[in-house]
Order: sequence, then structure tokens, then C-alpha cells
Amino acid sequence: MRNPMTRVSRRGRVTIAVLVVVFLLFTVFDRVVGAWADYLWFSEVKYTQVFSGVLTTRLWMFLIFGVAVGLVIAANLYLAYRTRPLLRPHSAEQHALDRYRLFLLPHMTGWIVLVAGLIGLFSGLSAQGHWQEWMLFSNSTPFNQTDPQFNVDLSFYVFEYPFWRYLLGVAFTTIVFSLLGALALHYLFGGVRLQGAGERMTAAARAHLTALVAAFVLLKAAAYFLDRRGLLLDKFPTQDLYGAGYTNINALLPAKEILAWISIVVAIAILVFSNAFMRNLVWPGLALGLLALSAVAVGGIYPAAVQSFTVKPSQLQKEQVYFDRAIKATRDAYGLNGVEVKEYKAQNQNPPATLTAGTDETVTNIRLLDPNVVGETYTQQQQVRGFYEFNPKLDIDRYTVDGKTQDYVVGVREIRYDQLQQNNWQNRHSVYTHGYGFVAAPANQVVCSGQPFYVSGFLSEQDKPAEEAGQKCASDTDLIPVKQPQIYYGEQMGDVYAIVGRANPNDRNSEFDRPAGGQDQYSTYEGSGGVKVGSFGRRLLYAAYFRETNFLLSGVLNDNSKVLYIRDPESRVRKVAPFLTLDSDPYPAVVDGKVQWIIDGYTTSATYPYAQRIDWNTAIQDSSTSGRLFPEPRQDVTYLRNSVKATVDAYTGEVKLYAFDESDPVLKTWNKAFGGKLVQPRSAISKELMDHLRYPEDQFKVQRDLLSRFHVTSPEGFFSGQDFWEVPKDPANPSADQPPYYIVAKLPNQETARFQLTAAMAPQKRGNLAALMSASYVDGKPRFEVLELPPNTAIQGPNQTHSSMTAIADARRDLTQFASSNSDVIYGNLLSLPVADGMLYVEPIYLRTKNDKAYPQLQKVLVAYGPKYMAYADNLTLGLEQLVKQVTGQAPVPSTEGNPQPSNPAPGGPSTPAVQEAIAALNKAIADLKAAQQSGDFEAYGKALKALQDAIARYEEAVRAAGTTASPSASPSTSASPGASTSPGATPTVSVAPSG
Repeated sequence: MRNPMTRVSRRGRVTIAVLVVVFLLFTVFDRVVGAWADYLWFSEVKYTQVFSGVLTTRLWMFLIFGVAVGLVIAANLYLAYRTRPLLRPHSAEQHALDRYRLFLLPHMTGWIVLVAGLIGLFSGLSAQGHWQEWMLFSNSTPFNQTDPQFNVDLSFYVFEYPFWRYLLGVAFTTIVFSLLGALALHYLFGGVRLQGAGERMTAAARAHLTALVAAFVLLKAAAYFLDRRGLLLDKFPTQDLYGAGYTNINALLPAKEILAWISIVVAIAILVFSNAFMRNLVWPGLALGLLALSAVAVGGIYPAAVQSFTVKPSQLQKEQVYFDRAIKATRDAYGLNGVEVKEYKAQNQNPPATLTAGTDETVTNIRLLDPNVVGETYTQQQQVRGFYEFNPKLDIDRYTVDGKTQDYVVGVREIRYDQLQQNNWQNRHSVYTHGYGFVAAPANQVVCSGQPFYVSGFLSEQDKPAEEAGQKCASDTDLIPVKQPQIYYGEQMGDVYAIVGRANPNDRNSEFDRPAGGQDQYSTYEGSGGVKVGSFGRRLLYAAYFRETNFLLSGVLNDNSKVLYIRDPESRVRKVAPFLTLDSDPYPAVVDGKVQWIIDGYTTSATYPYAQRIDWNTAIQDSSTSGRLFPEPRQDVTYLRNSVKATVDAYTGEVKLYAFDESDPVLKTWNKAFGGKLVQPRSAISKELMDHLRYPEDQFKVQRDLLSRFHVTSPEGFFSGQDFWEVPKDPANPSADQPPYYIVAKLPNQETARFQLTAAMAPQKRGNLAALMSASYVDGKPRFEVLELPPNTAIQGPNQTHSSMTAIADARRDLTQFASSNSDVIYGNLLSLPVADGMLYVEPIYLRTKNDKAYPQLQKVLVAYGPKYMAYADNLTLGLEQLVKQVTGQAPVPSTEGNPQPSNPAPGGPSTPAVQEAIAALNKAIADLKAAQQSGDFEAYGKALKALQDAIARYEEAVRAAGTTASPSASPSTSASPGASTSPGATPTVSVAPSG
């Protein structure tokens, strides 16, 4: 008679079947549709080897690990079942287990298969996520460099160690599940008992379970041996350095080896004493206790004692050699060995007369347009229609126009889909399919009341910016012409797909191209990009893929239709090369008349021995990085190479990968893993493309951060930390680091002007200038240079100079008026430029009125040379002229010191009672304004600001009544909102300097 518990009703079977079908529909079907659409996409971009390579690797790893783990667990469960005692002793414990045995026994094989299959399934799913580790392991390329401790090639740590570690983890998991399952079955069928007379465990159960325990201990021995190598990836106990220090090498390393041999002895003891001699668990238990005690004493207490009593009292002497290892490994792993450090004394404190002569290539190329600010300006001035948009952060590139090479602020005009007036499916996906135009403006030129001078990307002649006061706001002709100005692939596309193509050549164009002279122009896509979607099968596929029934119902599709998807350049490159870490700032460039997106790709590793470990997503953050709603997951990096330059055609979507660092073993390994032809050789980079490659920003940020400490190469200097630097805070945003900036300049010791990425550094916890960093390409090869100032100098740093410049009386007055006249003050990039054996600082000031259609316009420029000479002018030319006149005595040097007390006027100045009362009112208004600002009280701030303006007017009237003139200047915070962060030196003070 069948057990009632084993019978399943017909309704129950139907329910189970329905649930299985639903599960398959929502998992398997969805995955099949996604894989099919992915294959078609990879076929379009001609990288099917990536699709097939990744898919087959993941599939094989799923099957091999899933089946292997499942078989091991099933074998142990089956062995526990087959070795069960035929006669079970009678006891209350055994009677209580009878109902469970009755439930399992009729389908015992099925239950074993089910349990092992589920564990194997999850093991396989986990394993297929480690496909990158297997590909690196199986295609390992030698570094031809060895680690300083074991003399093992570095390829072991980068390519092999992670996979061995994963294999050990899988083996431990398999043994643990096998042990738990076997123990449960032995207990269920009487092989292991907790009650009753006689043996608590049968011989078969004891042999089985002790064998599993011995296997676990042997795996622990293997882990101890592998941990010896892993010590080179550890962190120093008391220093922010990575690698094996004195304690690791002299205490932990021998401890790991001792524990490994102890584990082998314990494993043998467990097998022998449990089954050959004692036939009980007393001695095996003692052996396991010995292993645990040894792990605590040898692996924990002893190293801690060595660290506390040997290393800590004389750390430098004990760990000097290990400091040296970490410094050298870090500099090698991040490409810092080739950094050229040169001294720059910056002794000249007086602006040279040549500042205005136009002979210094650095001065003539000073960048005024900040790409982080003028994106909104481009959008407002170059959109014509409200649905056009430029990236908020524009890019910097260099072009040669009329024989002159200089940097340009560039961007492409893209579609902002949420701004379409009729945002229906047809408009969104088949009418407004692309943006139009590559827009550029010289970075050092401002026209028409602070606007960029546009030289390319015009929608039509009629839509060019109009002249203003007789001054041209744009060039007459397109100076950077583009053959295919339509932008089908761009950063603003997101997940919006486009359907293009017409049924026959006689059909009219249906894609909106651009507005031209008041009329809308239409076009049809004729590029090679996209996947054909004319057949019913393809339409059905993409209806499921995009979850959109219009693929089956809409009349916009025909036999020649194609669908363009994954249109963001970064996403396209990431899909083609999933092993690369991509730079966060793709940039467009006109190469051979076509708009190409250029993206820097990095090969990284987290297991380079002795190298400093960083979190990539934290290291690249600064004030120019757009904030994220949720933080990015941590990505540990100990090795970095900019080994790949990728391009994406903005019209066709074609993706190309070029090997930029062909010596990189990591890139060689990945290229070999995908057949050897995934990445084109460096020789395939055309000269036109090479002219637009630039030193990548994210790599520079990482190297800059590391060089703040690792420019010190001696262990003694590193231990003291006295010469460490830090990245200064951005004067415009004191809560974040100052970003590096691209400029065209000829720095000291450079033969010609270069397009380079530069940054200033400050001594740690101080504000003055410590060094200037510069990175560029010279003859296609990267060059990183550091101009280091002598440690005994005190040249002002960026923040100190910003404070001094904004404290100029005229600047304070204007900033106050700007803030109080419904305008936002925006500080542009503060450039630190080594000029004429001194330091020249330039900072543009933008204004934006507070309304929806306003955009930033450059209104003023702050310049400074040395600690004394600075100017505040309408443009850069006037500012430099003021500096030269100040040093020659033709203009007064502006004071930025504390203001003289009004109660002690200058000789001959007014001191009538009315003037004294006005001065008292001024002082009170200033105090009230500062208090309101610090408290964040908006209402009090507004009242105090009004009182200050009234006090200024009262003072001026009193001075006029006394027969003199005065020019008071009030300077509250440069921010119009109370409680906002303020710049040092821009405090609410009033300078009253009666003339006499």
C-alpha cells in the first residue's frame, strides 16, 4: 500500500505543471530572447567572437561546476543511504524518525537527485559568473617579472591566483554540503545515534564522515599553502601600504607553512585513529582541537607578539626593505616609473613685460571657457529647438585651423527625448532618430558679451548667432567640417532605440533631420549600422525584447527597416570588451570628416603583489564628476594600464578597438582569450586619429593621487611622511577635489607647446603650492612630468590665490552686486600656469541670471602673478595689462589686506558726525549680514543685505555732503543664498577709503 503522503492529487499535479511553465516563460524564454537579440547586435558590430566566447565559457563553467558539485554531493548522499544499518536498534529516538523514513524511502533516489541537482544548479550559476577568472587562468601570459619574495612570475598572482582561490572555495562548499547531507542521512537511518546502548556510530558511518572531515582538513592545508602567496597582497598592519611586511614574512609566512603540515598530519590522524586503531572519535577530536589551537597560537598570537614587541618599537629599521618593495611595486603597477621630476624654483615674483607681448605660447593659449560650465550655454545658444541638448559637461580637444593648433571646447547636438512636444512612440523611435552637428569654439576666445565664438556645427546659415554691437559671434564658414553631421549614437541616447529605413527609394524621407531657415528638413538613414527587422520573426523577437507590441502593429516598419539600439558609445564598447574598465569621459572628435567617439579603455587587476590597492570609483571623484544617486560598488585595483583606445562612429555605430600599450600582458591575455584578433594593433591607428588621442583623465586622477605619496621613493622619507602632497580642494566647490584640466601650453623644459592634462598639488595639510603635474603624448608615447617646487618656498596655492583675488576691492563690490541682483556667480577653472620662472593664475567668472532660459556668460577674469600682483578685469588682455602696469608703477597694486578702520580716516578725509554715524551703520549692517549668513536664516539674510545697501547709500551721501567722494565696496559671500559655502577671503566686509 502506498504511503498517503507520497500521493499527489491531479489538481496538485496541474498546479505544479502550471508553475513550471510560468517559471520557464519568465526565465528561460526571456534569456533566450535576450541572447538572440544580443547575437544579432554582435553580428552587426562584427564581434561575434566575444558573444560566442563568453557564452560558451559561461555555459561550460555552469555545466562542469554544476555537474561536478552535484555528482560529489549525490555520491556522498547515496553512499550514506547504501551504508545504512539494516537493523536499527529500538529506541524512542528511532521511533520518532520512522515517519520521515517512510516519507523518503519510496523515492529516495529522486530525493537525492533533487537535493544534489539544486545545489549543483546554484553552484553552476555561481561558477558561470567567474568566466573572466577562468579565461585569464587558461590564457595566462608571462609578465617576465618576478615577485621579490618567492621569485614567481607576476602572472601567477594576476591570472592564476584568483582562480585557484575560487576553486578552493568551491571545494570547501562541496565538502561542507556533503558532510552535512551525509550526517543527516546517517542519523535518519540509524548510522549515527544520540541515544540508546552500544556504539553511537556504525563503522561505515564513521569511515564515511571521518573521510569527509579529513578531506576538509586537507583542503585547509592547501589553503594554507596558497595563503603564503596571498600574503603579498595583504595590508601592512600600521601603514597604508600593501604587501607582506616584516611580521608577514618572519612570522605569518612560517606559521602558514607549519599550519599546512599540521593539517596534513591531522587529516591522516583522523583517518587512521578513527578507523584502524581506536575506532572512535576521541583521537580525531583531539587532532582537530590541536589544529584549532595551533591556528590560534601559531597563526594569531605569535604574529601579534612579533608585531607588538619586535616591529613596533623600531618599525623603520625592521620594515625598510618591505617599504621599498611596496614603493617600487606601486610605481611599476600604475606606470609611474617613467615620471620625470624636475625642479621649478618659481623665484620670479614680478609679472614680466612679455605677458602682453603675445610671444609666450602658454599665455596666448590660456583657456577661458570651462567645459564644466558652458554646456548650458551651448544648449541655449545652439539648440534652436527645445528638444536639442548638449552634454552638461563638454569636452576639450585640439584642432589645427588655418595652420594654428589650439584647444577647442567641443560637443555634439543630441536629442533630448523627454522634451519632445508630442512624445508618442512613433515620434520617439522613428521620426526623431538622431541629433545633428559637431559644435566647437576656441577655448581661449570670448565674444559678444561673454559668449563662445562658434566655428562649426551650424544647423543652417540663418540659425547662426547674430552679430552683437558689430562683433561676430560665430565664424562665417564651418572651420571644422563634417561629412556626416547626423548623430545616431551619443551619450544622451540612453536606452532609446531608433527604427530607420524606407520601403523603396521613391518613398519620402521620414526622419527629422534639422530645422534650417525656418523649415524642417527630413532625411533617411543610409549607414551600415542597425539590425534588420523587416521579417515577421525579427519583429516578433524585438517585440518581446523591447516589450513593445508596436513592432507587430505599427506601419512604420517595412521590409527594409532596421533597428538601432545600445546607442550610448560607452555601453557599446563595454559590451564589445567587457573586460575593460572604461574612462568616465568619452569625447567626440572629427576624424577624416566623421564624428568619432573616443573612449579610453583600461586593463586592471586587483592582485598585483605589493602594489597599493585603491577603490577605482573613489579615486576618480572630484568636483567635475557628476553626482550619483547611489554609490558605485567598490572596484579594487592594484594594476592599471591605458592599453586600449576605442572609437565609436557617431553615424554608423561601428566600434573599433586599438591596442595602445601593446606590451601589456593583461591585454595580450584577453586578446588571446578571444582568438587573437579582438584588438587591432597599434599600427592600425591612423595619423588623423592619433592627433586626437589625449592622456586619459581618470588614469591621470589615479596617478595624481598616488604620486601625492609615491613621489617619495626612499623608505625613510615615506615613513616620515613630511614630503607628502595632497590634491587641493576646488576653490569653486571646497567640498571636492580640484579637477585636472586640459590646456595647450609650453611648460618649462618643454620644446614646443603641447596639448596636456595638468594639475596643481599642495603640501599635505597646507595651502601653498608644492608641485605641478603634466601628462601628454609626445610622438604617440605618454609622458608624465612633475615640476616640483623647492620645499623651502611658500608660493601661494590655488585656494590661497583664489582667496586673495576675490578679496580685491572691486571684485568684492561686484560680487556683492551680482549676488544681490538675482544672479548666480559661477567660478570657472582656476588655471595654475608656470610662466617666466613664476606662477600665473587665471580664473574666469561667469554670471547667470536666475530664470529658466538663462545661461552662463563670462563677465570677468581674475589674474594673479606672485603673492602681490593681481587684477580683476573685463577680459584676460586687460587683466594681464594691469599686472604689467602694476609692476612698472603705472597702476596701483590692489590691496587685499584687512580694511582700514573708518574711525581713523585718511588725512584730509571727512570726519563729520554724519560720516561717523554712517560708518557705524555700515559696521552694524556688516555684522548682521555675516551672522545671518552663518545661521542660514534666509529672511534675516535678506533684511541684512537690504540694510547694508541702505548703509552704503547713507555713507555716500554723508561723504558728498562733506565735500568729498568715496567708493565703498561691500562684499558678502559670493553665493546668493545664506548658509552656502563661502570662499576664504570673500567675507562680508566693507572697505571705506575716503579720498583725501
